[in-house]
Amino acid sequence: MRIALAIVMVLSLPYHAQGAQIFEKVGTLGGQSLKIGVGARAAAMGDAYVAISDDATAVYWNPAGIARLSGQTISLNHTAWPADILFDQAAYVFGVKWIPGMFGVNVRALTMSRDKVRTTYLPDGTGETFDAGEWAYGLSYARSLTDKFSAGMSINYVQTGLDDITGSSTTFDFGTLYDIGVLGAKIGMSIQNIGSDMTFIDESVKMPVFFRVGGSFSLMQRGESRLLTSAEFTHPPDNSEKLNLGAEYAFRDYLFLRGGYKMNYDTEGLTAGFGVKFPLTLVKSSVARLDYAYSDLKYLSSAHRVSVNVGF
Repeated sequence: MRIALAIVMVLSLPYHAQGAQIFEKVGTLGGQSLKIGVGARAAAMGDAYVAISDDATAVYWNPAGIARLSGQTISLNHTAWPADILFDQAAYVFGVKWIPGMFGVNVRALTMSRDKVRTTYLPDGTGETFDAGEWAYGLSYARSLTDKFSAGMSINYVQTGLDDITGSSTTFDFGTLYDIGVLGAKIGMSIQNIGSDMTFIDESVKMPVFFRVGGSFSLMQRGESRLLTSAEFTHPPDNSEKLNLGAEYAFRDYLFLRGGYKMNYDTEGLTAGFGVKFPLTLVKSSVARLDYAYSDLKYLSSAHRVSVNVGF
């Protein structure tokens, strides 16, 4: 009830006053790569994934989701951004026999190729080069408290680097997932990046505490066809509220077509993609899913993502 009241109060703020506050916050936070979504499936569905979170990428979207997994799951994710910027993430989810629940470990990195060091007097370069990037390493744990409700958390170590200068922070994520039990409907919520400030050079900056809440349900289930829909509301601390919408059509649980739309974004909108699931003969009872996603970045061209998820 308090969350719903808070959302209503935020949405009821006068447009100009809210816009002024948002403008003052833009560019004031560190750890910006922590806001980048993980996985081609989620990206193709418009990042409306907090209430789905049914693979290893849940360690990012909603750690409560890994409690629903069984066995071991590996996820490898690669994103090609404009300006030769790359974003990569890997996650491994597993169980320990004598401990209830599931564990997950992950690493993600935003990197760029080395560039020339330039000065006012040497605009073509000094002969030296530099690089920049951001890395995060995380450990997650989640447990199903009932047959319909699960909760989870993650602890992350985040490091930002520019040439030989670095800054670091420790952050926490918390999430819950509730299975309503009708039409496969679920409600998910997560709060990300609660933690210490990052000191970079002489400046101390806060981490981007991010709130997500959303729902998903099966709109159609006929024979070998299924249509899954999802919606998600997000509240970033340094920008306006966002609404993400997504859908996935599955045929025989091996071919997937996806689409989505991201509302109230400056440079993002339409998303689309597909996936293929197939068995692996090298490992007994293992299944792999290969996913691709396209994101329209408007003035910044587009972004392409490729993911591989393996369960065994």
